Amino acid sequence: MPEPRTPYPVRVDAAPDPEPISRWLWLVKWLLLIPHFVVLAFLWLGFYVVGIAAFFAILITGRYPRALFDFNVGVLRWSWRVHYYGYGALGTDRYPPFTLKEVLDYPAHLTVPYPDRLSRGLVLVKWWLLAIPHYIIVGIFVGGGLWFGVEGSHGNDGWAGGGLVGLLVLISAIIVLFTGRYPRPLYDFVLGMDRWALRVAAYAALMTDRYPPFRLDQGGTDPGSAPAVPLAPPPFGVPGGPAPVTVG
Repeated sequence: MPEPRTPYPVRVDAAPDPEPISRWLWLVKWLLLIPHFVVLAFLWLGFYVVGIAAFFAILITGRYPRALFDFNVGVLRWSWRVHYYGYGALGTDRYPPFTLKEVLDYPAHLTVPYPDRLSRGLVLVKWWLLAIPHYIIVGIFVGGGLWFGVEGSHGNDGWAGGGLVGLLVLISAIIVLFTGRYPRPLYDFVLGMDRWALRVAAYAALMTDRYPPFRLDQGGTDPGSAPAVPLAPPPFGVPGGPAPVTVG
């Protein structure tokens, strides 16, 4: 019997839609998401500024100011919902909400527990030196240029849509176009890469001292600790789910 995997504090969950996604909607999601891209551009600017302030706060006090922490977690959460809807996963046709807060009935979730104390020494090296091996791997997953350019204690909101994730999502979209079904193995693999990228983003943003595992946790359910919200049942056409239906 395999040993249970140790949960990582950055938890990334997603629930496949109980009904097949549209064959055609993915063709125009880039247009539908323009309002989110505009808002996220400003949010990630704030993420960068907050990250610098948090760096000095941790260096001096060993604590990440709670209000700043909650804001940056909210930016990651918002970005994850947008990428899950868009070309980072194409996991749902439900339009993402405009909020930094957790939305319990949306199928994509990200939670990071607030750390009471953080290492003053690690804050000097973890976001660039210690994270370099992960940057190489995540660069393959989502596109190298976006990740090797990480500086300071900030990430980049443009991580999805490139690299291996972008290629597999495109293949999945073409399959959906012709069959109306999202292949579950591709979905699980893409979610594993997205989860890896988000764990590294949170680590580089100084939200945890726990080094991200070199482990591809596939599927929508993050292993280990209990999910933030109950996950939906398996979608149509996958083991444990209802029979597939034809979509238009």
